[in-house]
Order: sequence, then structure tokens, then C-alpha cells
Amino acid sequence: MPECADKPERVPRENRRLVARALVRTLVALVLLSSLTASAHAARLLAGGLEFSDEEGGLVLRDAWGAGTPEDPITLVEDITEEGPAVLTVRGMRASFGNRVAPGHGVGFVLVKIVTNRTNRPWHSFEMEVRELKGRASPFEDGLSFGQAIGAARLFGSDRFDSVQVTDEPLDAVVFSGSVIRPGESVTVRVMVTDFSPTWQFYILQRRDAPLAGHTAPPWP
Repeated sequence: MPECADKPERVPRENRRLVARALVRTLVALVLLSSLTASAHAARLLAGGLEFSDEEGGLVLRDAWGAGTPEDPITLVEDITEEGPAVLTVRGMRASFGNRVAPGHGVGFVLVKIVTNRTNRPWHSFEMEVRELKGRASPFEDGLSFGQAIGAARLFGSDRFDSVQVTDEPLDAVVFSGSVIRPGESVTVRVMVTDFSPTWQFYILQRRDAPLAGHTAPPWP
């Protein structure tokens, strides 16, 4: 009668649990390491007492300067490198920052962005949206906007786009359009950001090829 082949030994249940736990710990460690590596490579630039970071991805900050006034706006130089939303993180807004655009309207500053298209397709429009929470549109109650309460005194402009559309509700967004920014080309846009109940950290989401605008932008200085 032929001998039966030896049956493989069964791994005890406790050992299987230990192996599973070790794998989970390894995966968690890899995720944390990846996050720390991305954070370590993120640019954090200071201008006007605020910190600007590209840690959320989609863009690369190159330079920053200015005080945030109409005469000396906070100016950011950046490359947009991905097709999806490019998210800029802003930190440092507080009551003591003051309003450098229109005194008596909470806190606020003028922002100029010099943006280079480092993607593979042309842009027919450029949208900016402010949010206190990255995953939720800014409601009227949070006080954050592109100078909503200032009305006609709001400052918007561009050196390439000749049309601008401002949306105050149900989100706070500005869409520039009327030109084409091809890969490798740059565009400059100017907005103002205000907040009546300032939060220390907020986000500026940037999208391309948003719906076309409906108002003429003022001449670029």
C-alpha cells in the first residue's frame, strides 16, 4: 500500500493573527511615510504675514512677496502641473491681520497670482474658489469670500483674460475667461480675499476650463 503524502502543517490561528497585525502595521507605516515625504517636499512660502503652501498638490509654488495692499499685493508665482484641481493652503488669517483692502470690512488682502500652465492642454478659463473646509463650498455664514460685502469696490483683473464672472452664492468663486493659455504660457490674475470671521487656515481651489464668464474685467494696470 503506497505511503500517504504528508499533509502540510496548519498555521495556528494565533500565528495568523500575528501575521495579519504585522501586515496592517507595515501598511500604516508606509502610508505615514508617504504622507511625511510629500509634506517634506511641499513649499511653504511667507508673504504679508501669511503662509502659503502647495502641500495639497496640483501646483508648485515658486515665489511669494508683497504686503496685501492694492499698491503692494501679495504675489504668488506658481506652476500648475496637474489636470485636476490645484489646491493652495493659506494659513495665518486672524483678526489682528486687519483688512488691507478696505478698512472696516473684517480682514482681507489683495492677491495676485502669476500662473504657468505646466499641463499638456490649453486653458480656456481659470477659476478660483475659496473654502474654509477643503471638502465643502463656502457658505455665506462663514464670512469668507472674494470681497462680497465690498461690492463695486472689489478688485479683479488679468493680463490675458478679458472677462470675469464672480459667484457669491451658493459658493465663492471667480472665473476668468476670454483667452487661451497654452502649455508653457503664463497668466496673471488679481483678486481680493476677505473674511468677516477669520479662520486661521483656508483653501483656494483652482480649476481650468470652468463655465464661461459674463462680465468684462477691468484693464490690467
